[in-house]
Amino acid sequence: MKGLRPMCPYCRSWANLVTGKEIYPHRPDLFDKKFWECAPCGAYVGCHPGGIKPLGRLANASLRVTKQRAHAAFDPLWKDGGMTRSEAYARLSEDLEIPREECHIGMFDEFRCQRVIIWAQNVWNKA
Repeated sequence: MKGLRPMCPYCRSWANLVTGKEIYPHRPDLFDKKFWECAPCGAYVGCHPGGIKPLGRLANASLRVTKQRAHAAFDPLWKDGGMTRSEAYARLSEDLEIPREECHIGMFDEFRCQRVIIWAQNVWNKA
């Protein structure tokens, strides 16, 4: 597990591996999924299916909402906009000058998520 356990970007505590039962007690369909959770501040992130690798960075409530908004703006570009998901992220990486290996909404803070929202709106307006 060494190297996978994330540190909370908010309070600098180490996250603990928990199940969906702890994160979403009202969602039995998520009970078997794994999450990393920061107990002191409540930030969390899901794990890749079948493992314990985090899907991104730990997120507090505000960042989770901002990520949802970023996905709502970005995802239609590759779902309905005539490009693949990989092509959309490559273009985002280039336009926002973010290294491709670091360019994923799951890794972004609120500032970068806001930039994604504005960028995606501009891409749609130019289409």
